[in-house]
Amino acid sequence: MPTNENFLTNLPDDKEALKAMLHSLWQERERQEKRAEEYLSKAEEQRHRADELYLEKLRLQMELERYKKATYGPRADRLSMNQLAQMLLEFAETLEQKPINLEDLRQAEPEPELRRVKRRKGRRALANFENLPAQTHVYELSAEERPCPSCGVERQEIGSEKSWQIEYIPGHFERLEHVRKKYACASCERKGENPQIEVAAKAETAIEKGFAGPGLLAFIVTSKFADYLPLYRLEDIFERQGFEISRATQSVWCGDVADVVEPLYQRMAERVRKSHVVATDDTVQPMLSPGQTQSARMWVYVGDESNPYNVFDFTLNRSREGPKEFLKDYTQVLLADGYGGYNGVVVGNAITRAGCWSHARRKFVEAEKTAPEIAREAVALIDALFAVERQTKDVSFAERLELRQKQSVPLLVELHRKLLIWKEQLIPKHPMADAVNYTLGQWEALTVFTTDAAVPIDNNVSEREMKRVVLNRKNSLFVGNPRGGRTAAILASLTSSCRRHDMDPHLYFMQLLVNLPTWPARDLDAWLPDRWKQAHYARCAALGIPVPPTP
Repeated sequence: MPTNENFLTNLPDDKEALKAMLHSLWQERERQEKRAEEYLSKAEEQRHRADELYLEKLRLQMELERYKKATYGPRADRLSMNQLAQMLLEFAETLEQKPINLEDLRQAEPEPELRRVKRRKGRRALANFENLPAQTHVYELSAEERPCPSCGVERQEIGSEKSWQIEYIPGHFERLEHVRKKYACASCERKGENPQIEVAAKAETAIEKGFAGPGLLAFIVTSKFADYLPLYRLEDIFERQGFEISRATQSVWCGDVADVVEPLYQRMAERVRKSHVVATDDTVQPMLSPGQTQSARMWVYVGDESNPYNVFDFTLNRSREGPKEFLKDYTQVLLADGYGGYNGVVVGNAITRAGCWSHARRKFVEAEKTAPEIAREAVALIDALFAVERQTKDVSFAERLELRQKQSVPLLVELHRKLLIWKEQLIPKHPMADAVNYTLGQWEALTVFTTDAAVPIDNNVSEREMKRVVLNRKNSLFVGNPRGGRTAAILASLTSSCRRHDMDPHLYFMQLLVNLPTWPARDLDAWLPDRWKQAHYARCAALGIPVPPTP
C-alpha cells in the first residue's frame, strides 16, 4: 500500500484524471461507511435479539417457577432464599441453645430391638363429646356364667365398668304423609243448600306443590355450596341410602330454593353497599355453551363488621359493567386488586379505591429468580409493613392510624424511593420491571390504608372466598346456564355468610325454608345470618338447650 508521501508525489497533473481519482476515493469512503453502518446495524440487531431472548428466558423461567409452585410448592408467597436462610438460622439457634450431654458423646451400644411407639393412654380430646345423645348398652353374665367356679354359689353384682364409644348413624329418608281432613255441614247438605265444605290447612311449603321437604332441600344446598359436593356424587350417596334422586332434579330444587331466598339475598347486598369498606375479587366461573364452556365470572363483595355478609354476583364476562352495576349506589372505599376494570367503577363518583399489598408482594416473589437482590429488598420492606399491621390487630382505629403514620409511612417512603431507582435500572420488559411498575401504578391505592384506619393492608378476606369458589368449580366443573350461575351466587352468599358467623348452614336453611315463605317482608332482617344466630342462641338459652356446636 503506498504511503501518504508517495501518494502525494504521484498525483496526476491532468485535472480530469485528478477529479476521477477523487471521485473514486469518495465512493470507496461511502462504501466503507455503508459497510460500517450495516455492521453496526447488525450488531445492534443482534444485541436487541439477545436482549429479547434473555427476557424471554426470564419470562419462561418465571412461568415455570409459578407452575412448579402451584403443583409442588407451598401456597404461601415466600422467597426461596429467605426461606432457606430462615430455616438455617432457626436450626443454628436451636442447636446453640441445646445443652451438651457428655453421655451422648460416648459410643452407645446398639439397642437389641426397635423401640415401639406406645399408644397414649386416655381418650383423645374430642370437642362437644358431652353434648352427643347417648344410648346405654348393659352387659350381664348369663345364668350359666354366674355360679362361682370355686364353690358353685351364685355370684352377686358388686358394681360396673363403663366405657364410651362414638358411633355414626348415616342419614335416611322418610315419607311424610300429609292428610288434610275435609269438613262439611250435614244440615245444609240435607236442605240442598251449600254444604260449606272446608279443608284443614297445612303448613306452607318452601316449594309450592314440591316433593322435597325443607330438611332434604337444606341438605342438598349445604352439601353443594358449603361442602362443595357435586350433585352427581350426592346422587350416588342417596342411591346407597335407598332412594335415588337424579342430579337434574336436585339442580331444579336448588334453583327453587334460590327463588325463595332471593329477597334475603337482595337485602344482604343492600347492607353490604352500606359498608365503609367493601372488599371484592373475582374468578372464572365456566358456563356450559355450544362447542365449549364460556368464561363467565363470579364476583364476591365482602361487607365490613357493621354489615357482616359475603355476597356473590354472577356475570357473563369480566367487563366493568358487572361491579359497576352492583356498586351503583356505593360511595365509600372499594378494596380490590389491580384489575383495570375497577378504574371504570370508581371514576366519576365518590368511591375511593384501596389496593392490596399481598398482590404487590406476590409480583416480587414470582419474579425473584430474575432479580434476586431487588426481590429480597422489596419483600423485606413489604414484610415490615405487615409486621406493623400485626401490632395493630387488637387496637382502636385511632391507635392503629397513629402506628401506621409513625411506622408504616417511613417504610413506604423508602420503598417508593427504591422503586424509582429500580425502574431506571431495569429493562422495560424485564419481569421484575413488571412488578415495579405494578406497584408504582397502584401507589395511590396502596397507600390509602395510611390515612384510613378501617382499610386493611391487603385483600386476603375476599381472596379466601374466591378459593372456595375455585374448589366448587374444580368439583362441579361449570354451571349450566345464566340461571344456574345466579342460583350459585345466591346460595353461595348465604352459606358463606353462615361460615363467617360460625353457623351450621343446614340448620339455618332448614328453619329458613320452613318460615320464610310466610314471613312478613317488613321483618326480613330477622333472617339475616347474624341476626338469626343471636335469636337462635337466645332461644336455646331460654329453653336450657346447649348452644349448638360451631361447625
